[in-house]
Amino acid sequence: MRASVIGAGLAGCEAAWQLAERGIHVTLTEMKPHKMTPAHHCADFAELVCSNSLRGDRLENAVGLLKEEMRRVGSLVMEAADLARVPAGGSLAVDRERFSSHITRALETHKNVRVLRREVLSLPEEPLVVASGPLTDGPLLEAIQRETGREQLSFYDAAAPIVYKDSIDMDKAFRASRYGRGEEGGDYINCPMDRAQYETFYQALMEAKTAPVHGFEDSKVFEGCMPVEVMAKRGMQTLCFGPLKPKGLTDPRTGKMPYAVLQLRQDDAADTLYNLVGFQTRLLIPEQKRVFGLIPGLEKARYARFGAMHRNTFLNSPGLLDQDFRLREGLYFAGQMTGVEGYIESAASGLVAGVCLAAELAGRPRPDFTDETVLGAMGRYISTPNRHFQPMNANFGVMAELPRRVRNKQERYAAIAQRSLDKIAALLPEL
Repeated sequence: MRASVIGAGLAGCEAAWQLAERGIHVTLTEMKPHKMTPAHHCADFAELVCSNSLRGDRLENAVGLLKEEMRRVGSLVMEAADLARVPAGGSLAVDRERFSSHITRALETHKNVRVLRREVLSLPEEPLVVASGPLTDGPLLEAIQRETGREQLSFYDAAAPIVYKDSIDMDKAFRASRYGRGEEGGDYINCPMDRAQYETFYQALMEAKTAPVHGFEDSKVFEGCMPVEVMAKRGMQTLCFGPLKPKGLTDPRTGKMPYAVLQLRQDDAADTLYNLVGFQTRLLIPEQKRVFGLIPGLEKARYARFGAMHRNTFLNSPGLLDQDFRLREGLYFAGQMTGVEGYIESAASGLVAGVCLAAELAGRPRPDFTDETVLGAMGRYISTPNRHFQPMNANFGVMAELPRRVRNKQERYAAIAQRSLDKIAALLPEL
């Protein structure tokens, strides 16, 4: 039995792995390094183009529960993430290079995987998972449009800057994790601001020049990756309740909570690079240096990567794809182009598509993850009719309600998580 996967991002890699592990001979085609997109920088598979954070890792958090579901189903992405973990408090963050290289090596050496490095210009006739990503364009995009018969939708995504650790002024910054979580001493570097410093920064941010993006409108920005300058337009205090919120942090120099705090998170295993958490931006490069340099501790920061913005395209999936991300027999889609949003959600869609295509090829019923699991609930979300369909992160709101009311939020989330993992355990013999 044979199948093809187009695209070696997180979704395509996970789909290829699930197929190969089930005895399907997979052709995985990736256009890098022969053709690169504006968002990509290396030839390895599963490149993390924005943050290095895979977000929360606790079962009482929907994306944390999704990670555990994937671990139990045998996810390659989660295996790589756990091996490449770097300190990040209650979140799971990874060394980008170690993460991508593990996934690349695992697939290139798998006995059931053949890797082709070239651009795909049309959809192959054989059973297929399309995971070419939200920057899909050219002949492949035209082929997808002909196959789906639907107009594409789009939104804009942004990446945060990364600075060298040794250029951060630790006489002004301090180490701590919010509410004392994480390793002793703190997993984050924090740059505190008093009110006057914050107001100076805010005014400079409001006046800064931005890079033009063709067709850009504030209304087309995904909330989870909102550029900091767009978020700031909503009001002077908006950032203090968003990426600059000081709650749960105490400046050791004053013994008090700062007015605002920028957190920086470790980006590599060598502990040399830190990204500006929540500071996705489309400011011009000189403006990034000038405006972010007003934040205490970053006056002389050296940048390994500046923030950037790019267009993402996704399918109008409701009524087009089913809950298994299937368009029709033998043709599945996976990743951000289906309307799931986030690294882990993209990988999860690839997992579901790969598992279900493998079952289809073996002549077995496709497993029903149901909306009692996050894996199944995300598929239900993208396949349910919705006139105002927009990309969605994993959240408990898309899952089935509990049969009984639980008032305490933590107890409710714990019950949802236990029900989900029980469902996965019952499904494993079918997978």
